Amino acid sequence: MSLRVVLADDQDLVRAGFRVILGTEPGIEVVGEAGDGQEAVELVESLRPDVVLMDVQMPRMDGLEATRRILSAGNGTRVVILTTFDREDYLFEALQAGASGFLLKNASPEDLVESVRVVARGDALLSPEVTRRVIARFSAAGARERTRPPSLTDREFEVLVELAKGASNAEIAAALFLGETTVKTHVSRVLTKLGLRDRTHAVVFAYEQGIVTPGG
Repeated sequence: MSLRVVLADDQDLVRAGFRVILGTEPGIEVVGEAGDGQEAVELVESLRPDVVLMDVQMPRMDGLEATRRILSAGNGTRVVILTTFDREDYLFEALQAGASGFLLKNASPEDLVESVRVVARGDALLSPEVTRRVIARFSAAGARERTRPPSLTDREFEVLVELAKGASNAEIAAALFLGETTVKTHVSRVLTKLGLRDRTHAVVFAYEQGIVTPGG
């Protein structure tokens, strides 16, 4: 069955562009469009799509509040925030609201399509631009003594720190001199021990717990 997608953006041309891009992809179907957050919430309630591509700044209800309402309903729909604003506060508000991904609107068509497929299968996504410009600015210097969760081993904590920087498994492996299979195992253990849904929410956890701090 096709992945069912709802587009939420107050600009008609943006929605039209996304619709064209996604409509040419096998296995993806745009089933609805919303021009504001309130309409997006109502559409999701009636259509139960797999994924919503959600703008942030919209009339009546912004995309962050719409995301909170959609995900609190617990119907299995996943949300990717799409915005021209790579602001740090938007990123963390979106993730705290439960969004599964954050993608800038200047991403390539291929990245847009991949974001739908990635979050639909239960994974999480942060755009490379967001990772580089936002997450990489956080520092974990001296964090081990202050904030290591007692449930984690030292090695697992090191993996969490790298996750909080937005590192991929390959990058973590290179930084910690480990094999990628070992890293994958550590990542799984970190998420399980901390009760986190996915890698993206590991970033939120690390930020909120002071494991990474602004300005580093």
